[in-house]
Amino acid sequence: MEQHQPPRATRGEPAVYQIKVKGQLSADWRAWFDGMTITRDATGATLITGPVADQAALHGLLRKVRDLGLTLLALSSSEPRGLDGLAADSGDLPGA
Repeated sequence: MEQHQPPRATRGEPAVYQIKVKGQLSADWRAWFDGMTITRDATGATLITGPVADQAALHGLLRKVRDLGLTLLALSSSEPRGLDGLAADSGDLPGA
């Protein structure tokens, strides 16, 4: 069985996460979610997007989603990008 590994921060750069929740939150909630960007998608769901320092910070954000009684629809992440635009892991390196 394949295991999904969370993105790892490299050179002190946090991974970028997107939390998708059911319903609509206004941008006024940005401070509550540690300055992350809050937008609405075409389905009416809310996307909470931004850098997350580590797993403890991610769990804190998910706890806030729970505390507001929001329904979690999706959670996605991406590796931080280096100066050359490639992800820090070798999977994005040409010829790897």
